[in-house]
Amino acid sequence: YVCKAAVVGHASEVKGAILLTGAKAAHFAYVGDSILGCDANLGAGTKCANLRLDHKEVKVALGESTIPSGLKKFGAIFGNRAQTGCNAVTNPGTVLAPAALVMPNSTATGFVGSRRGVTQRSR
Repeated sequence: YVCKAAVVGHASEVKGAILLTGAKAAHFAYVGDSILGCDANLGAGTKCANLRLDHKEVKVALGESTIPSGLKKFGAIFGNRAQTGCNAVTNPGTVLAPAALVMPNSTATGFVGSRRGVTQRSR
């Protein structure tokens, strides 16, 4: 579902996702089974992974804890104005708070708070 003023650009792939008003996956992005909040922005080459390597159930980050999603495929949830730099990756079940940042060439896992740069995180 792509809302008004949202952008799915050149070579971007969207599968089972919701892009709210003004969300942007402008180029070379993969948005799998994810939710992008209003004015969220994916840098070029961002991948929202939606399947764990071991194919187990995806758990969704909720602060410092996780909750089972009941799903084998579930990507990321981006708060309003959350952003990724170029070639960033969000692992399945990642939650970005409003205005959160994921730095270029990095991987986000778990919960990413507002305006915190992520270089690499693990659960």
